[in-house]
Amino acid sequence: MDTKWRARLSGGAAGLANGLFGGGGGMVFLPLMSREKALSPRQLFATCVAVIFPVCAVSAAVCLWRTEFHLLTAVPYLVGGFFGGILGGKLYGRVSPRLLRRIFAAFLVYAGVRYLT
Repeated sequence: MDTKWRARLSGGAAGLANGLFGGGGGMVFLPLMSREKALSPRQLFATCVAVIFPVCAVSAAVCLWRTEFHLLTAVPYLVGGFFGGILGGKLYGRVSPRLLRRIFAAFLVYAGVRYLT
């Protein structure tokens, strides 16, 4: 299978996960995109963030269109996420790719355990 079709299928899997679970597309993208050896670890993380943004926007639009939305519940998370994103972006260049992978893996384990309990 050529690279473009693998990328399309990966994108489809990430979009599906994002739409079904309300997030998690990045958990699909990062491991699949890491198979492509053309990107450095820093480029990989940055590209994953850039790709997941529009996927999240589409998933959010569909969910908001189809279900009831509670803006007052979401606002504190949006504010925290905004400032956390700024802080993460500033710290990104200072954290080694190896540590980023370990943090990401720890988050996946934590999220998996939380979903099971």
